[in-house]
Amino acid sequence: MTQSLNHIKIAILVADGFEQVEMTGPKQALDEAGAQTQIISPNNDTVQGWNHFDKGDHFPVNVTLDSANPDDYDALLLPGGVANPDQLRINEKAVRFVKSFFAAGKPVAAICHAPWTLIEAAVVNGRNLTSWPSLQTDLKNAGANWVDQDVVVDNGLVTSRKPQDIPAFNRAIVAAFATGRQQEQPLSTVS
Repeated sequence: MTQSLNHIKIAILVADGFEQVEMTGPKQALDEAGAQTQIISPNNDTVQGWNHFDKGDHFPVNVTLDSANPDDYDALLLPGGVANPDQLRINEKAVRFVKSFFAAGKPVAAICHAPWTLIEAAVVNGRNLTSWPSLQTDLKNAGANWVDQDVVVDNGLVTSRKPQDIPAFNRAIVAAFATGRQQEQPLSTVS
């Protein structure tokens, strides 16, 4: 990856039950590109990942959601998993945190089930995006144009479907986060 993310601070918003590889893979790619990543959670001390149906590792929470200020971050990463976004989308502080990135024109990346939180934040209407296939009806009902591609970039929003798409997702988020602002980009697949 050729883009440098030096001096870029990225919020990774998760609750218990995130798909572990959808956090660790992108986090590693962002860290290797020079970004400073921080795990933000409604939890106080640690947050637990999952490996599909099995409990995964615990990760330290860098900043609690209660004390996180979106103005302190340049971009937002939303890992998937089923339980994680389902908890975040009913947490008013989490939804406001996500909305603030869109309001400020900052890039956002979401994979797998994470677009559930985007639906609740009312930021998918008119956008091209992808997700885990079971979310396509939810996204279409919220006004999104859902497509079945490994990664889609639309005006600073990067979305991807599943863990197998992480290499393409990582390349797209590093490029989008290096840009630093939402801007018109065509519907595309990064391969």
